[in-house]
Amino acid sequence: MFLQNKSSDTMVEIKDLETLFNPLKNEVEGRIQEGQEEQDPTPFPKQDLIFASGEELPRCWIDPDYRTSNSAN
Repeated sequence: MFLQNKSSDTMVEIKDLETLFNPLKNEVEGRIQEGQEEQDPTPFPKQDLIFASGEELPRCWIDPDYRTSNSAN
């Protein structure tokens, strides 16, 4: 799955979707997609990632208390 880094607008390939979907994990490893050589995996805070369309990640992927929290994301 490809997501976009908010600060740099670069695309990030996420291979471990289990970690991405797990709200108890704050970071997920990904590879920045730039240049012709594959980059080394780097941890990215989930808060810094969005979908390529500009949409935020679902709250249930980020907030472990998403069912009881009143704050909107």
